[in-house]
Amino acid sequence: MLQRCSFLCFFLAVSLLGCASSNSPTAPEVVYPDRPLKAYWFIPDGLRADPNLFTMYTWANEGKLPNIKKLMDSGAYGYSRPVFPSHTPVNFATLLTGSYPLKHGIADGPMHVEGKPLDKVAVGGFRSTARRTKAAWTLLEEHGERVAIVSVPGSTPPEIQNGVVVRGRWGNWGPDYAAVNFESEGDSAQRKKQGISNKLFFFGSSLTKYIRDEPLDDWSINLEGCQRARGIQMESWGATVYGVLCDSTVDSHERFDRLIVSLDKRSIVATVGLGETSDWAPITLAFAADGATPAKVSSHFKVQLIKSGDQGFFRVRVLYDVLNSFVTAPPSVAATLERRTGPMVDFADNFPPQLIHYNEDKDAYLKEQDESFRWHTSVVNPIVTSFKPSVVIHDVYNPNQMLTSRWWLSKVDPTSRRYSGWSATERAEAWKELLGMYQHIDAVLGEVMKVADESTYIILSSDHGNIPLDRSVRVNNVLAEKGLLRFTVNPTTGAAEIDWAHTRAVFLQMCHIYINPRGLAGPYVRQSGPEYQKLRDEVSQIIREMADKDGTRPLDKIVNWEDAERVFKLPPDRVGDLVIANKPGFGWSEEMTADGEVFVTPLITGYKQALIPEHSEGLLTPFLVSGPGIKKNVFLGQKPIRHVDQLPTVMRMLGIEPPAGIDGKVVERVFER
Repeated sequence: MLQRCSFLCFFLAVSLLGCASSNSPTAPEVVYPDRPLKAYWFIPDGLRADPNLFTMYTWANEGKLPNIKKLMDSGAYGYSRPVFPSHTPVNFATLLTGSYPLKHGIADGPMHVEGKPLDKVAVGGFRSTARRTKAAWTLLEEHGERVAIVSVPGSTPPEIQNGVVVRGRWGNWGPDYAAVNFESEGDSAQRKKQGISNKLFFFGSSLTKYIRDEPLDDWSINLEGCQRARGIQMESWGATVYGVLCDSTVDSHERFDRLIVSLDKRSIVATVGLGETSDWAPITLAFAADGATPAKVSSHFKVQLIKSGDQGFFRVRVLYDVLNSFVTAPPSVAATLERRTGPMVDFADNFPPQLIHYNEDKDAYLKEQDESFRWHTSVVNPIVTSFKPSVVIHDVYNPNQMLTSRWWLSKVDPTSRRYSGWSATERAEAWKELLGMYQHIDAVLGEVMKVADESTYIILSSDHGNIPLDRSVRVNNVLAEKGLLRFTVNPTTGAAEIDWAHTRAVFLQMCHIYINPRGLAGPYVRQSGPEYQKLRDEVSQIIREMADKDGTRPLDKIVNWEDAERVFKLPPDRVGDLVIANKPGFGWSEEMTADGEVFVTPLITGYKQALIPEHSEGLLTPFLVSGPGIKKNVFLGQKPIRHVDQLPTVMRMLGIEPPAGIDGKVVERVFER
């Protein structure tokens, strides 16, 4: 992986100082005048719906999703197709602007541009400021609507003036207290194996920290019942949680079966058994921009003892409340929601996923997902009744997290190479758990229906589906083998560091290769001329000829940057010198390893990145609308609508003419004549 500054860290210096000063925790609560709820647009991230396998509408007709069934009976429903490169930042921007990436400007999550070095992110695709066109909330607010936005990528820093914003995922606006796993360092084998994938988005804050046990000399709590005990110190987000791993068994083997948790080594906050999770407890976390005086943030945390074993092995997860006045606008929104919903778990696991390495991680994931859905279900009523919006746009990330994790998609999708390795019992269990996730989505919609009336539109959609990932393709290992990239691997952490001066080609993000015959050190400048073209042709041929051990080639399409606008509708100034799309089942990886291996079977079994949406039915999403003037119980057919068509259709529902210049068109067939 690349040693790059996280785009989640990159913008701290330019945005968080202002956030810290304006979002005072003591800001007075705003009183909102009554306003009818006109529309509730629920956009769960990664919610797959297709005609042949993830048959959500059939499940609803069978009684498994009763609220979705009610919306189908009173509305119109079908499928929608995302845009390339088929992942979250690009497709949320597409849904919420009604335009393709060429216009809205979001070509990826972390993006690079000329004049900025490639070892840092120049433009964060999850930030509202990265967009070049207006989003739904701005367009609606210009027509007098008050909009509430919950956990929607691209919504922060906030752009609205009169509405409510609750956390814009990864928009670098306020602190983002990701959960952290603390694991025994041991011989560092697991740490090296994980490499840079323990970092948020591969190059941000640590999501798994490998630590040693500590002496118990300065503890003053009663350890009666512990035959053996080890202390641990879990530091993250400016706070330290102390723990005592206790072995209460009376034998010669050390097996930790309890974790005693403290914040001061004198008083016990919680005691949990193996596999158990504590209740929420108060904690003070830190938040500051680079070089600024840290602010203290009142928060909460809970702890789970996921796994323990011989030789002092332990794996502990600390979950932090991510709701606070620094991530809501106005700031008083946080206190109002905290009173009515409790601490916030926005979504299960992290990106990249951490709960995939041990069998016990699956149970930890499911518990965390339940906690997240509990919050997202409970927030519907307070959002509507406390803040009186006329439009709500609400996202939850859990469907994507589940379908891209280790435990499910390869067991249920027959297109996976790994499908045959699972028993019928294992497949049935996976389907049951996946259906449980869809039932959580259904429950959120049930709460929406409770706060809606006959004049409210309810819309269900998603940014993309997910398909099986069978083989990960380490593109940079190939470039290194051909002498085009030079890197070293840290022997302790397994992380790779690029020698940019001696690197002439590198793969970055989801689908981009950057090229310079004279090396890629310093500010990136797009090259031209015969030498550049010769090297670009050479790299293109290398990518075309890559093949797995069975001879299968992972490349679906490769285009020069000049053709990215025509072929993929991507902004040419925010793409690499080459843009590459992979065939279903293969996924590009930035990872660089000392062994030089290119094709590997990853732990995760699902993904969506860099796929051409027309080539994979599993990327389809639901599109379901219900409300006044909408046709009742009408299936829109097997042919999907386009993502760009959703916003103009929603605006038409609200009696607002879609703005000129967007790419989308109103889906007229959902309306009664």
